[in-house]
Amino acid sequence: MLRTELNDALKQALKDQDKKTLGTVRLILAALKDRDIAARGAGNCDGISEDEVLDMLQKMVKQRRESIELYTKGERQDLVDKEEAEIEVIQRFMPQQLDDGETQAAVDGMIVELEAGSIKDMGRVMAALKERYAGRMDFAKASALAKGQLA
Repeated sequence: MLRTELNDALKQALKDQDKKTLGTVRLILAALKDRDIAARGAGNCDGISEDEVLDMLQKMVKQRRESIELYTKGERQDLVDKEEAEIEVIQRFMPQQLDDGETQAAVDGMIVELEAGSIKDMGRVMAALKERYAGRMDFAKASALAKGQLA
């Protein structure tokens, strides 16, 4: 389970005095705790699910990639390096990402499976992809691929 992996990684980073990993894992655990608290407020006593944790990690990577773009434009290589290091740590806890060909095949398969024929079916296709490939797919790319096929 991811929660156990994260807590074990925190303990190991403390033991190894690995400041980069320690800081990033603490950020992940803080975000996880915030989401668990929000879920409990909504009536889910167990906190967020494993798929929601993967989704959270994927969003954290996306945020850092967006920051890298801005820092690159601002010629702040020190901040770019920091963000890249955080991405590397976050990705340790994520399943292997689908490459472009696998993403294309998954989108094609889902369109066929759901018998989607127009842009009106885009929501159903993306919802099904998110359910099946949580944490393993870049949904921005998948959305563009699906939109191109359904338009």
